[in-house]
Amino acid sequence: MSVLRLIYLCLAVVGAVVPMLHYLPWARQNGFDPGLLVATWKVNPASTALYYDILISAIALNVWIVAEIYVRRDYWVLICLPLTYLVGVSCGLPLFLFLRSRPVR
Repeated sequence: MSVLRLIYLCLAVVGAVVPMLHYLPWARQNGFDPGLLVATWKVNPASTALYYDILISAIALNVWIVAEIYVRRDYWVLICLPLTYLVGVSCGLPLFLFLRSRPVR
């Protein structure tokens, strides 16, 4: 495995773990309530701007993933679609780059 692929993999793991370290205590306190979670993300203009910034980035990433699947026929990268929304762009993007950078047979 190349150094670049190893960096992508490490970033994907860190991008999954770090957000969960903050989300899980919140979920234990408030329960699994997606509506409340989104409302919490929009409590002020700064967090609302960040919410939309990340949402637009997630949509752009998903368009890129689907386009790459169409061209490369590398269906393993489909796992990045739900991970982007369930975990975050911080996990979905580096995982996609990790999977994309491997040789396609």
